[in-house]
Amino acid sequence: MCCLCALFGVFHGRTNSINVSSPNLSAVSDEIDVSGPIGIFDSGFGGLTVARAVIDLLPHEDIVYIGDTGRYPYGDKDPVDVREYARELAWSLVRDYNAKAIVVACNTAAAALPVHELEAELAADGLHIPVIGVIDPGAQSLVRATRSGTVGVIGTIGTIGSGAYDLAVSRASLGAPVKLVSAACPGFVEFVERGRTSGPEVTLLAQRMLAPIIDANVDALLLGCTHYPYLARVISDVVGLDVTLVSSADETAFAIRDQLDHQLMLKTDTDRSGEHTFMSSGDVSWFKALGTRLLGPELSNVNIWNKGNK
Repeated sequence: MCCLCALFGVFHGRTNSINVSSPNLSAVSDEIDVSGPIGIFDSGFGGLTVARAVIDLLPHEDIVYIGDTGRYPYGDKDPVDVREYARELAWSLVRDYNAKAIVVACNTAAAALPVHELEAELAADGLHIPVIGVIDPGAQSLVRATRSGTVGVIGTIGTIGSGAYDLAVSRASLGAPVKLVSAACPGFVEFVERGRTSGPEVTLLAQRMLAPIIDANVDALLLGCTHYPYLARVISDVVGLDVTLVSSADETAFAIRDQLDHQLMLKTDTDRSGEHTFMSSGDVSWFKALGTRLLGPELSNVNIWNKGNK
């Protein structure tokens, strides 16, 4: 379990790896350098929850992270625009930073540009690179966590409106009767991006946004935006301690490990610690200040990211 989840102490854990093998990715392309970094992108700071989990689980792997804070938030933007942002970020990680795998650590982006479509686009260019999103790993964990069969998911307007989690939960349930209640929570991301993760205003907003979840009497709730784990204490207080909170960050890290292991792409040099590169398309100084607080000392330096730069 990542240190973020240990800090909050409210997340559903897991011990068994999930099946993420993909039949069209059984061999590594000759063009992929397995010593390359794992590329992770998000609209801003939320994906740092995934980066933290990857660093903890795969300490020898290099990571390149792009936070697109210059264009955040994604949640209320046109999905066509978000789709293009995601494509730009993914291709930059591959072309400019030699990423051997892409992690779409943003639910809104993964809903606008499904990972199988991005994977196919890369493969069409001869790049058989695994692409891992946060939606399916989170849905699988949510289904495992429920006892009553009534579960909830909260996310941005874009994520919830896409219906991506309805499909993902249906896939994960394997035909078992699972009732999913969804609620968009506009305003949550903005609080996190301003560094405000508690306080009366945050609690008041949570009470308003989570009312449908409380009324539905769910017993497990998926935080369907990678920003939301930073609000876990407030969310847990509002929905009640009897509701299991599920974060997709740890599940996504396990999915990354399993996929890279399946394709023999994990680093074998375990004598060195991985290098971590962080970039922001917005205010670099702010990203470093808040990012260090949210992630930890690994985020010691931040560079500016522009489309196509290195």
